[in-house]
Amino acid sequence: MKIVLDTNVFISGVFFSGPPYQILKAWQDGKIQLAVSPEILDEYYRVGEILAEEHPNIDLKPMLDFLVQNAEIYAATPLPEAVCNDPDDDKFLACALACESTVIVSGDKHLLSISGYHQIDVLKPSDFVKKHLA
Repeated sequence: MKIVLDTNVFISGVFFSGPPYQILKAWQDGKIQLAVSPEILDEYYRVGEILAEEHPNIDLKPMLDFLVQNAEIYAATPLPEAVCNDPDDDKFLACALACESTVIVSGDKHLLSISGYHQIDVLKPSDFVKKHLA
């Protein structure tokens, strides 16, 4: 199964236990595939830099390097028109469409509200774990 992770889910999975961690662990164990686009990677890196400035003991770079080496990276064409109330979230939909994924994992209300767009389920991390990893 190929999935797209919202930035907050990825970051939470790196630093905390719980469903986001379980999802990253399942990916590292080869149980699921993680798909990203250059735009998503840029956001992951940008958030990582902000966290590093706020918390000097936090370094996302090793995990981001692992991600670049092991995730599937897709060139995602921008959507022809905004779908989410927050157009910045459209990059996750564009990536899911590009890689033919039917699942985005997110806690973001804007993404959750458009679940079903082109048959793409947007699931909260806990719901994804219950439905696909339990």
